[in-house]
Amino acid sequence: MARYRGPVEKLERRFGVSLNLKGERRLAGKSALDKRPYAPGQHGQARKKVSEYGLQLNEKQKAKFMYGVSEKQFRRLFGDAKKQDGNTGEILISLLEKRLDNVVYRMGFATTRSSARQFVTHGHILVDGKKLDIPSYRVKVGQKIEIKEKSKTNPQVVRALELTNQTGMVEWVDVDKEKVFGIFTRVPERAEVIIPVEERFIVELYSK
Repeated sequence: MARYRGPVEKLERRFGVSLNLKGERRLAGKSALDKRPYAPGQHGQARKKVSEYGLQLNEKQKAKFMYGVSEKQFRRLFGDAKKQDGNTGEILISLLEKRLDNVVYRMGFATTRSSARQFVTHGHILVDGKKLDIPSYRVKVGQKIEIKEKSKTNPQVVRALELTNQTGMVEWVDVDKEKVFGIFTRVPERAEVIIPVEERFIVELYSK
């Protein structure tokens, strides 16, 4: 299944939670979810009973859409997580957090993961001084992520960094806003990653 390219705010309304897909609109209280906090469509406001499978599927879909990965990529990530010792669900979230596009987003260089993915694919991102245009690249602890010199004054980057004064910065990155670079200092603990996803349901879904 290809990556979803439809109206992202409909996704948030379908799941009833913010997936941080609209960045500044969400911060300004202008997102569709704020205005219409119910599912889209003629019967969007009707109460629906969700089956166990439906609940498991919803959690997987939320994680997939939030991090902007395809079905094939997500399944591969789950397979990698399952091979490692420890809690499979927590390892899955840590693998998603280590994606280059997500780290660029977490460092405040983009307002959404989608924008961060574009910055990476368009060659605006350097990893340890070398251009890297693979959004799925897994960043290692201690690696330096920076915006290419010519792109540091990009209005989108400047605005994204300004908004971090309002949103704050996560604890597992160390960012120099003036020089527009950051260090991925450590892999976050699951409790630190605040996302509306219960990964245990994803594990149950793939374990059938």
